Amino acid sequence: MIDLSTDYVGLKLKNPLVPSASPLSRDLDTALRLEDAGAAALVMHSLFEEELQAEDAMFDRFLLHADLGHGEADSFLPGHGKFQGGLERYLSQLHQLKRRLEIPVVASLNGVSTSGWVELGRALEQAGADALELNVYHIAADAQKSGYAVEARYLELLIELRRVVSLPIVMKLSPFFSSLPHFVQQLEHAGAQGVALFNRFFQPDIDLDELRMVDQLHLSTADEALLRIRWIAILHGRTRLTLAATGGVHSESEALKLLLAGADVVHLASCLLQHGPDKLTEILAGMQNWMEEKEYESVAQLKGSMSQQNLPDPSVVARASYLRVLDSFTPRPGVWS
Repeated sequence: MIDLSTDYVGLKLKNPLVPSASPLSRDLDTALRLEDAGAAALVMHSLFEEELQAEDAMFDRFLLHADLGHGEADSFLPGHGKFQGGLERYLSQLHQLKRRLEIPVVASLNGVSTSGWVELGRALEQAGADALELNVYHIAADAQKSGYAVEARYLELLIELRRVVSLPIVMKLSPFFSSLPHFVQQLEHAGAQGVALFNRFFQPDIDLDELRMVDQLHLSTADEALLRIRWIAILHGRTRLTLAATGGVHSESEALKLLLAGADVVHLASCLLQHGPDKLTEILAGMQNWMEEKEYESVAQLKGSMSQQNLPDPSVVARASYLRVLDSFTPRPGVWS
């Protein structure tokens, strides 16, 4: 029997496949189906600080101050004793998931201010989350802010939250840091237990007919796993943090490659949104079949075996591979004739 177990920020998981933050966790029945399909843990959909702030402002405007200047309106105001805000709904869903699921449940927090993260993080810990994934979805578009200032923002949020919660903290990062290994080392020193690589920034498009910017949701493709493979291969063995790969996993091929590169867990979202929970079962079975064929006894045995530190030629994940790939291209016959 192949041992598929792995470690995720100190949590012992039965296998490395973990559905990442997505709408799938909003529905209890869907979460139960993911667990039945083989999910080893579940990352909840993100709790956005801005949405809570906007909801509070709207509540204050329309329910608490709607009678200003109109004394007779007080008797017509709707009762708000049973109003459940976004945070309460999220905590209620977390309670439900923890009560019904046997696998660990990771809360996902997407915040913008230090005070917001601290308050929300404390509430999520008290509600029973097994870990926190922190998503600093920050577009560094201010020309007056240096790369150092951007990194300092992440570290400040992590340090402040670390002071008030004891849960394992995973930082979800973008691929746009100038020196990712150095920054990951700083996160480790600041108290993180893991990093998730990489956040996918959704890009606005331009409508050529209407001449306006439009938002569009594009699910990931398998090609996106390549960026994760490179950087996880570089980081493996150079940090004690859990390495979670997120983005581009659509089959057992991408999952296995990421584990070989050094990932501890592999997150899934787009493939589950497209194909449902049975896709997770299919990927897990494909991994087991491949491992049996290659005579691997455990995930621990294969994990990181093709990281940069363990490769005979470490340059294949560095600059040298760029030169070799460019020189290897040959146009199809007749294209340039």
